[in-house]
This record gives sequence, structure tokens and C-alpha cells, in this order.
Amino acid sequence: MNSQTLSLRSIADMAAPRALRRVVEAVECVPLSLVQVMGRVALASLFWKSAQSKLASWEITQQLFAYEYQVPLLSPELAAVLGTAAELGGAVLLFFGLMTRFGALALLGVTATIQLFVFPGNWGEHLLWASLLILLIARGGGVLSCDYLLTRLLTAGR
Repeated sequence: MNSQTLSLRSIADMAAPRALRRVVEAVECVPLSLVQVMGRVALASLFWKSAQSKLASWEITQQLFAYEYQVPLLSPELAAVLGTAAELGGAVLLFFGLMTRFGALALLGVTATIQLFVFPGNWGEHLLWASLLILLIARGGGVLSCDYLLTRLLTAGR
């Protein structure tokens, strides 16, 4: 093997102790579907709690949208309704893995709006949410989702 064909993995394999290589190999065996379901549940919980806090006091929510959040191009009342509906609907869809890509896309829109217009200083947190949402948009809900089960049921007769 010449120096041009060495990959980072092969260099790491040569340099790393055997125990470290075993750890890396074990982690590489983690199924993507486990990551997908964990991401779905974590994000669903986050956005569900946010929507519930808005619904707990709708008057205060409308005041927040009028004076603090100030989303451009939308009235505070409409922004409050749309934001809360997107959080509730997206959370439910993600939790069950039903229309996962659609739910994740809606919540990515909420995340982008929050980042751009509401709390731009919280970019690290929003980047984490966006990363998981983009994973779900790109790869779907995984085998532990209603999407997967429905696809299996609908294609079983073919």
C-alpha cells in the first residue's frame, strides 16, 4: 500500500491501540434507526413542551409575539397561531414517525424563524435542532416509525 492510498481510517487503525479500535467498531455498529428514533423523540418533546407553554396562557403568548418575537410580514396573532400549530403538529408527526419528512420540514421552518428573527444568539442550540431535523428530512423516520410500517403494509400486496 503506497502513501496515496492510505485513508484516515487505515492510519487510525495502525496508530490506535486494539481496545480503541474495538470501541470504534462497536460504535459503528449502532443502527441509524436508533439515532433516528432518538432524534425524533427528543425533538418532539422539545417542540411539544414549547407549544404547551404557549397554549397555557394564550394572552401572554400573543403579547410575546406582538412585543418580543416580532416575526416580519405576519401579524402577531397569525404568527402565534402558525408557530404553535407547527410546533404541535410537527411534534406529533415526529413522535410517531408519521409523515416524518413533512413534520421535520415544518419544524425546520420554525427553527429557522426562531434563529433569524427571535433568538439569533442561540445559534448553537438551533444548529443542533436543525442538524437532527435535516437528518430526518434526508433519511426519514427509520424502521421504528409509522412511515416504515405503512410503506411495508402498502407494498406487501405487490
